[in-house]
Amino acid sequence: MNVAIVKYNAGNIYSVVNALKRLGIEPVLTDDPEQLRRADRVLFPGQGEAKGTMEYLKAHRLDEVIRDLKQPVFGICVGQQLLCRHSEEGDVDCIGIFDVPVLRFSPERHEDKVPCMGWNELRDLKSPLYDGLTAQQPYVYFVHSYYVPLCQHTIATADYILPYSASLHKDNFYACQFHPEKSGQAGEQILKNFLEL
Repeated sequence: MNVAIVKYNAGNIYSVVNALKRLGIEPVLTDDPEQLRRADRVLFPGQGEAKGTMEYLKAHRLDEVIRDLKQPVFGICVGQQLLCRHSEEGDVDCIGIFDVPVLRFSPERHEDKVPCMGWNELRDLKSPLYDGLTAQQPYVYFVHSYYVPLCQHTIATADYILPYSASLHKDNFYACQFHPEKSGQAGEQILKNFLEL
């Protein structure tokens, strides 16, 4: 299987490369539009800041390339946020697959820390992406200060300060706010399910 990872100015991409290698996949890390279009699966992972990342994507026209992909695409962490309409982080318009904003967590109590860091439970799983996980309410690893509200595209929820979209799906685009590559067996199953969609 030909799996491509979008290469851009984001951190944490190599942990996704390593997670795929553990599943027997040798992904290609590329910003070449033709390689991305030819891939059987495309992953759009990373950690970073929305405004600077969108500026980079637009400068290299990768926003247009990603928007036009027809094969299954998986946005991870900031990848999920950038697939949305607009982010409060830097007040920037994003790629716009999911017509929903990305908002900053607003602490309501002293113990509400931002960023949200650590393991959290996934609930309300509604996609083949989560096959094999529905029985046990899996825990996965999050690190984020911004979140996607619950919406028509929500396929998994998590709760931190308020319920929010832990995962989204529309057409051939899938996304998650958490890091499957850092989420042990549950995360490995999610990546495996994505490859088998």
